[in-house]
Amino acid sequence: MACGSFIITFIVVQLIRTAQSPTFALCFFMSPLKPTLFTCLSPALLHLYRVNHAVVVIIDVLRATSTIATALFNGAKCVVPVDNIPRCIELGKAIDSITAGERDGQIAEGLQYGNSPFEYPREFVAGKTLVLTTTNGTRLLHMALEKGASHIVTGSFPNLTAVCEYIVSTQQHVILACAAWKDRINLEDTLFAGAVVSRIKDHFSINCDSSQIAETIYDQAKPDLFDFLKQKEATHYQRLMNYGLETDLRYCLSADLANVLPFYENGKLSIHNSIRSV
Repeated sequence: MACGSFIITFIVVQLIRTAQSPTFALCFFMSPLKPTLFTCLSPALLHLYRVNHAVVVIIDVLRATSTIATALFNGAKCVVPVDNIPRCIELGKAIDSITAGERDGQIAEGLQYGNSPFEYPREFVAGKTLVLTTTNGTRLLHMALEKGASHIVTGSFPNLTAVCEYIVSTQQHVILACAAWKDRINLEDTLFAGAVVSRIKDHFSINCDSSQIAETIYDQAKPDLFDFLKQKEATHYQRLMNYGLETDLRYCLSADLANVLPFYENGKLSIHNSIRSV
């Protein structure tokens, strides 16, 4: 028994001496823990995540965040996201801007324009402010703000690379927040989350089943995202197809067509200086 105690004491002493050595300290501080990455598949689940300690990526592929990236890529001064139609109209008049938005996939009553990326070509939107309200995406952004988020960007397939490069560069915790459809999980936002996870997973600690699910679905769908949504009869795919918006769908599922990073600050989204496409 005494012999056993002596051996344990000897081992502990050696470990302490090793830990006090300069080499051990150098190795320890040169090997920081990776930041975490979580995927929130619905706004109804957002309360489960610490948004005030992470970069929050707002995802609304069809079509809010695709349109935001496109408008900024085409020269819009900024996009002001608001969560209701009256506020959109009021603010649009106050700052002499373009008022735009949708409800249930169609142009919202009282607004000038809708939520299609093709409504904002460079010759129309360059140098202008766009005030935007949508069914899911802008609502989720304001939910995140209410819960204390202070570092928000928006993501979609048209700016996939910009999003991935930015969140890797920050070396901060990340939450991929899917706007879904009226709190119901949808395929297209899950696919984008999966595309991000697939690209950047080596840079993060991912102990998150939602992220694994998203990547698994994306791996299956990536040869043809449009056809995947068609074959799975995705609800918002069907909704937009019924409105004759196949061109919008195909654009919003295409990578890097508007590869800028919309960054939220002081009530508006503008292009982050570190990520600018030419």
